[in-house]
Amino acid sequence: MRRPKYGDSGQAFPIYITVVGGLLFLAFAYFAVGQAAVNRNDAQTAADAAALAAAQDRRDALVDEWMINLDDPGTWLDIFDGDVGGFRLSCSRAEQLAAQNDAALLGCAPDGLLGYTVEVETNQTVGESIVPGTENYRSSEKATAVIEPRCTFQMPGGGAEDGPLPTLDCQGTEWKFDPTTPQDLLPKPEDLFDVHLAD
Repeated sequence: MRRPKYGDSGQAFPIYITVVGGLLFLAFAYFAVGQAAVNRNDAQTAADAAALAAAQDRRDALVDEWMINLDDPGTWLDIFDGDVGGFRLSCSRAEQLAAQNDAALLGCAPDGLLGYTVEVETNQTVGESIVPGTENYRSSEKATAVIEPRCTFQMPGGGAEDGPLPTLDCQGTEWKFDPTTPQDLLPKPEDLFDVHLAD
């Protein structure tokens, strides 16, 4: 009696198709997860850049205020604490940096006197995948950047009119100057304040 040819292989073929189909499904699922992760990462990058831009703009305004009041050290402490009114919001800079990173600014607000929190949304969607709805999904992320004064000083005993201006100690670097010091010899914004993302 002759055996049916290819009997075993015929039974294995449906199993093979099922396994291959499952592997393909997993591959597409992992690809969808990867697409979403990349989109979220893009959103976080844009949020970080926007928050830093807003904080740096605020820092530059504080430095300008300090230079205007260079001969009045009684105002310095408030300036280094960020306690200065009349400044415009720095959200326009945040919006510019979000746009440069292909995102839209959803929210922007000061975070205390020395910080900014922003929220952005990617312009690009996650894209089509086996997960329904991803073709219209955009990632949004938040970030906060803070400004930290790098300098300390001691007020002169006799006041600014009776003695030299205070010496700034900026993390070990000392700056000595007077109201006649040329602007290009004064500390730069990054010498006076550090700007970084909040932990």
